[in-house]
This record gives sequence, structure tokens and C-alpha cells, in this order.
Amino acid sequence: MDATTIHVCLNVSDADRLADWYVENLDFEHSWEFTTADGTGRNVYVADGDGFELQLSDTEGEDEFEQGTAWDHLAVGVEDVDAAFEAVDHHGVLKRPADQPEAGARTAFVEDPDGHVVELVEPLG
Repeated sequence: MDATTIHVCLNVSDADRLADWYVENLDFEHSWEFTTADGTGRNVYVADGDGFELQLSDTEGEDEFEQGTAWDHLAVGVEDVDAAFEAVDHHGVLKRPADQPEAGARTAFVEDPDGHVVELVEPLG
């Protein structure tokens, strides 16, 4: 069986605000959205240049989430970790840019506006 990753769903306090953050800071693009038939759920999608999507599921202002132990972070490839780290409007710095030779990458970890951990990844040489 061939499998392809389609999207990851994040519960967010304000889907439009989070979508704008991913578009403005990480060059994602708005791809589509839908509201459930009963009108209680709104989902906004943003996609990277390769078609991978984030589904931002609006929780209508709920802004305290238990991140749980099964979820850790979202990794996003960038051309220059240091430049991206300086440019991203992060809402928390978890790890400043540093080489990770064992992983073959330079990485940094920041938080999006709702506290989801985002790893910025640049391949080493």
C-alpha cells in the first residue's frame, strides 16, 4: 500500500489568526476551508509549497490546550534557520538556532500564537 501524508490538524483559538501567522511567517498559502453541516465547526487549511496542509480547527476562542504527550512539534524546512528565526513572529523561543550534526541539520524551535511547537530545519552542507 502506498501512503501519503495529507495534513495535520491543530486545534486553535482563532483559525484566521493562526492561518495568517503560517502564511506571513513560513510562506504557507491559504488553500481552502469548510464549516461543518451543523455550523459548529470551522476549519481553515494552509499549505506549503509541496502541498502538505495544516488543518486549523477553530475552537471559537478556547485558548488553553493540553498539548499531551503524543504530540511534540511540527517541523518546517527553511533555507536559512538563522534568518527565519529572526524573521518569524514567534510567541516563545524554545531553542535558538544551533547545529544538530547527528541529524544533519541546523534547527531552532519556536511557538506559534497558540503555543504549538514549530521546528525550523535547514539541512547542513
